[in-house]
Amino acid sequence: MKKREFKAESKRLLDLMINSIYTNKDIFLRELISNASDAIDKLYYKSLTEKNISISKDELNIRIDIDKENRKIVISDNGCGMTDSELENNLGTIAKSGSLAFKQENEEQEDVNIIGQFGVGFYSAFMVSKSIEVLSKSYGSDKAYLWKSSGEDGYTIEEATKDTNGTTITLNIKDDTEDVKYSDYLEEYKIRSIVKKYSDYIRYPIIMKVENRVLKEGSKDEYETVIEDNTLNSMTPIWKKNKNEITEEEYSNFYTDKFYDYEKPMKVMHTSVEGNCTYTSILFIPNHAPYDLYSKEYEKGLQLYSNDILIMDKCSELLPDYFNFVKGIVESPDLSLNISREMLQQDRKLQIIAKNIETKIKKELLDMLNDNREEYQKFFKTFGTQIKYGIYNDYGMNKEKLQDLLMFYSSNKKDYITLKEYIEQINEGQEVIYYACGETVDKIDMLPQVEQVKDEGYDILYLTEYVDEFVIKTLMNYENKNFVNICSKDVNLGDAKEKEKLEKINNKNKDMLSSMKEVLKDKIESVRFTNRLKNHPLCLTTEGDISIEMEKVINAMPTDEKIHAKTILEINENHPIAEKLIKLYKEDKDTFDKYTKILYSQARLIEGLTIENPTEISNIICELISK
Repeated sequence: MKKREFKAESKRLLDLMINSIYTNKDIFLRELISNASDAIDKLYYKSLTEKNISISKDELNIRIDIDKENRKIVISDNGCGMTDSELENNLGTIAKSGSLAFKQENEEQEDVNIIGQFGVGFYSAFMVSKSIEVLSKSYGSDKAYLWKSSGEDGYTIEEATKDTNGTTITLNIKDDTEDVKYSDYLEEYKIRSIVKKYSDYIRYPIIMKVENRVLKEGSKDEYETVIEDNTLNSMTPIWKKNKNEITEEEYSNFYTDKFYDYEKPMKVMHTSVEGNCTYTSILFIPNHAPYDLYSKEYEKGLQLYSNDILIMDKCSELLPDYFNFVKGIVESPDLSLNISREMLQQDRKLQIIAKNIETKIKKELLDMLNDNREEYQKFFKTFGTQIKYGIYNDYGMNKEKLQDLLMFYSSNKKDYITLKEYIEQINEGQEVIYYACGETVDKIDMLPQVEQVKDEGYDILYLTEYVDEFVIKTLMNYENKNFVNICSKDVNLGDAKEKEKLEKINNKNKDMLSSMKEVLKDKIESVRFTNRLKNHPLCLTTEGDISIEMEKVINAMPTDEKIHAKTILEINENHPIAEKLIKLYKEDKDTFDKYTKILYSQARLIEGLTIENPTEISNIICELISK
């Protein structure tokens, strides 16, 4: 028996393999199981084309045995096996793939489903093994061979004895270190979980002896431990079944089991696409938002399978951020995987799948909106904020895709409506879409500015989430109609005659209004009389892009950035307070100044803003009351 050396480039690749290419040690088992599945596939395919090969498909399987005491894991198959030259070529030269060669030789055959392509997966086992033995016997041969290696120092191949065809791989598991507890891989639960996660849909049974507690024969309450063969994998993925044959319960069970949810999904979307890019996807909209949806820890992404092997647990490239709440799987044989099968090459096919998935989700949501309004409102209550972020983020690049999914509370309907529905019931001649912002619907409804707009018959969209106004500002318009905040100084619904009358009143009292501005200094931009407040005495309006609600939102953020909306104090010229102010300005300037401060504070309170000096205002009020 002669010690053989890996080629120099193979040594470097092996070192890279163990330390860099694979970032998750668990996948060593996925790779070895995939190789075993390939070997069985090759034998089964040959049995279909060569008359001298007679096998029963029911007997084909993969076995895993754990020898905890001797720190060994044994993975065996009854596939095609390897000759000594095949051991030399496939295992002696890293990145020499027998699976790839077989696939290329038979690439015109549709039934050939070979997983391994790069010839490197086997070496991932060195991440957890201090040495590896491969005992293999090629089908039809009377000789078996044993390949041994401890890694970079090389390998040996010697003749050996094996009763049946196939390959048996023995891993001598590393000793535990401070950083890694390799002993975990000798535990039954660990092997079960890895198989379930990565190799659940391998088409052949993966069998392992496990301890089970069973009732003793003839006893009603006494149990005994027996060791039995258990099949660890389910073998048939749900996406391989015909959609028409899958029940709602099966979808729900798959979802709750795969994504650890306690509720069945709100919506299921099952799609199969064939052509230039073949894939199957099963997508789910959950019934509730995960607790960490809006945290930095939340990871979006779909489970990605290739040839029924899990490649990525969360492939973020398949979902846009605004649909990050969607769970599900995508299976495709057409993806260009990189050398470790852990990551994807950024190819056109992946982009096509992602684009199709985005289109599918949007279509399903629009269908839900049109066909099941109650369900959609439940969806929007749960995930609408994410849709709004999608419009606001990336400088509004996706606003046209998402705007028809939005819903806001309507002052007329007293329920949530879409922007499209607002336009459909808009007043004749109305050129803008009115909106108002506040903490709740009830608080917005009590704003002084609301009354006149409603009395004129105009619908107002009530924006109650902190992101809402940013969304409206990003949209700018819908169906060529601009959005207008009813708390803006430019809103005046009166006719030309009323506007002319108001302008005269403001000009007549400009000295008094300027005096009020001097009292309030830089707290406001100006003071003016208005005729749009009906029975309310006063309000704050804004000019410019920053509204009062935006000021509150931005200033509440944990940053040093503080902004101030440009506010205008508006006083109802038809309210008794207007006459009182005019009289005080002429007769008692000191009391006039105190009234000015009180009125400004009241206007801030109406808008949900704090009073800058509550003690001063309280003292002034008490002084005036006590007179």
